[in-house]
Amino acid sequence: MTTTISDTEKRADEREDEQYPLHSSDKGTTLRHTEEQSAREATICVVGLGYVGLPLAVGFAQSNYRVIGYDVDESTVDQLQEGVDTTGDLSDESIQDGDISYTTDATEIAEADYVIIAVPTPIDEDDQPDLSYVESAATTVGSKMEPGTTVILESTVYPGSTREVLIPELESASGLSAGTDFFVGYSPERATPGDAEHGLKDVVKVVGGQTEEVLEDVATLYESVVDAGVHRAPSIEVAEASKVVENTQRDLNIAYVNELSMALERLDIDGQAVLEAAGTKWNFHDYRPGLVGGHCIPVDPYFFTYRSAREGFDPELMRMSRKVNESVPGYVADLTIKALNECHKTLRDSRVLVLGLSYKPGVGDIRSSKVTNAVDTLQEYDIDIEGFDPFADNDAVRESFEIEVQDQLSFEGFDAILLATPHAEFEQLDLEAVAGDLAEDPALIDVTGALEEDAAVEAGFVYRRL
Repeated sequence: MTTTISDTEKRADEREDEQYPLHSSDKGTTLRHTEEQSAREATICVVGLGYVGLPLAVGFAQSNYRVIGYDVDESTVDQLQEGVDTTGDLSDESIQDGDISYTTDATEIAEADYVIIAVPTPIDEDDQPDLSYVESAATTVGSKMEPGTTVILESTVYPGSTREVLIPELESASGLSAGTDFFVGYSPERATPGDAEHGLKDVVKVVGGQTEEVLEDVATLYESVVDAGVHRAPSIEVAEASKVVENTQRDLNIAYVNELSMALERLDIDGQAVLEAAGTKWNFHDYRPGLVGGHCIPVDPYFFTYRSAREGFDPELMRMSRKVNESVPGYVADLTIKALNECHKTLRDSRVLVLGLSYKPGVGDIRSSKVTNAVDTLQEYDIDIEGFDPFADNDAVRESFEIEVQDQLSFEGFDAILLATPHAEFEQLDLEAVAGDLAEDPALIDVTGALEEDAAVEAGFVYRRL
């Protein structure tokens, strides 16, 4: 299915007059987008309309490109056609802002000068990269694209994937040759969902291309929509590695403070106070402990370790950091149980309200949220769990977490609060009033230390944090 544009016939006539060299068989290997042709004349197709692809499509449309948004999910496309922002990060108005259409009709890919693939790249149950979505998208694109098309992969992949996986699939499906009949670039997505200050326009774009000519062409395209600028990587592999490395670095740093917090708790030393004291030195890196969820930081290190292991080098530090961060949900559950015990609560009779269920503050995305792991552990002790999240879809939470979810926040009768994801709304809680609604001798487990410990203790809580 597809949306239509009122002046479709007019656009078709205009396109016949435009100069797209490789639509003519006598133009050989010339790039469709030449210096003489304005970038705004190009048509862009974004394949994959999730948290990465949809903002990308909207960004190009708002920069006066003609944009085709393609996705295989009929429900997603139906909602977009009806003017509903399926990500919650944009707005219903913005997804219709500009010359943009949404479709499940793959034949429309043939109209594009640039095809940008932004599909998921998860890891499997053995922590191995799963590039099946990339392969499937490449098959679809290759079977429909016209000669002269430039295909840009934005999905996170291990170094070498563009040449080893994407290009062969495109060539096989199209019968065309990369670098001669079509062109390939790579530009890892870097925008942060739910962060208005770090969207498409605000973050430097890293790009790589098959050749210098392709690199410059792709860089010019992104420069027309990214205010922060473009970094031209010397190779596609450098661009691929940069994405997994930047998130692996964060994983390492967070793992350090998580492990530090666990150790300091055993020493009965205030970990947050230690970090504040250490942070007074000019070159101390400010990271805080917490649950490491989402689609990047817990995943990207596995892409690098997988590729490195193929070459005979096992990055032990990266693997150990993953192990530390994966242990944190269990540690949070242990803190909760200890706090309930300190409050003289019987675990099987205890009720715990979990505040914040999404994978990070300010968003409603519960996919890859590590809160569910902590909840699962607590349920093993027959603790009654309810949840509340001002952003997440309650039906989705019920299905994923298998807990009761509050539509309106109520503290009545609970024995403990587990503040798992510190949405800004929770930072304004009146702790004395909250304690008055809870059962006697309540506990507060504040995973990231978002609330004031002194205020919590004064309100009558047994207080714990990472």
